[in-house]
Amino acid sequence: MLESAHQCPGRFVASLRALFPLVLLALLWTQAAAAQAPFGPQGAEGEPNREQQWLVPTPVPDLAAHAVLFRPPGEGPFRLAVIAHATTQNVLRRAQMPQPEYRALAAWLVARGFAVLVPERPGHGATGGKYLEDQGGCDEADYAPSGRATAEEISAVLAYLRGQPFIRQDGAVVVGHSAGGWGALVLAAADPAAISNIIVFAAGRGGHANDFPNQICAPHTLIAAAGEFGRTARIPVTWLVAANDSYFSPQFSKKLADAFRATGGKVDFRALPAAGSEGHWLPETETGVKSASAELDRALKVRTRAAGK
Repeated sequence: MLESAHQCPGRFVASLRALFPLVLLALLWTQAAAAQAPFGPQGAEGEPNREQQWLVPTPVPDLAAHAVLFRPPGEGPFRLAVIAHATTQNVLRRAQMPQPEYRALAAWLVARGFAVLVPERPGHGATGGKYLEDQGGCDEADYAPSGRATAEEISAVLAYLRGQPFIRQDGAVVVGHSAGGWGALVLAAADPAAISNIIVFAAGRGGHANDFPNQICAPHTLIAAAGEFGRTARIPVTWLVAANDSYFSPQFSKKLADAFRATGGKVDFRALPAAGSEGHWLPETETGVKSASAELDRALKVRTRAAGK
């Protein structure tokens, strides 16, 4: 006959105490097993462009980022292109963010021989985890650390993909959009043999301050941080922005590019025609990518020819 807790409370409590470490150990093991999901492909390839879901490393131990990989036909090795997505300071919007894909931009790059990875950074959507890129409040925004955090997240992905047999060790391209472009500017200090091109669409942070178009949080701080990034830059940057971008207008974007250039960075700044109702989302649409195609081709061909490839 089993004894109830009321019949023998001392023995029951002792049993619980003996059982607790085992329960705790099982819980920790389950959490660790879930956290240590294997990196790499998470299913079969599909269409278009051999689309495949992957898990890739992040700077946070045991946190894998969700990503989508696109590839040309064949075994490679292919040059790698990483597309770094935009972000928001709004916690709820970040949590609800769908997996970024940039399908039109990825297809453009695949057609030019690139394997294209679009990772979802920590603090966003299905990847979850701690948001590492926080810039602080609007008036006291600190943009340099947030840019470095984004760059570190992109670097973790680059290092991992270079370990794949179908990826070349050299000639990678980093394409950044908005806050993703802001982080890409930091990577202009990387080894030019490893990263040959950096292309940014409306790079920056703090746009739409308090949800108002053409308002930027602490704009002078943002300009100063762009100058800070330029001091260590070694890789040329192609900087693109649509005429109707209400987050970072061509006029303000040029100030950022000029600050980056003034301290030593190499920038080819190009204002593009208006794209749709909001030019900030140009790299996410087929029409937008088509309007940028000539400048994108120009950027890659000029850099490639200069490198003798």
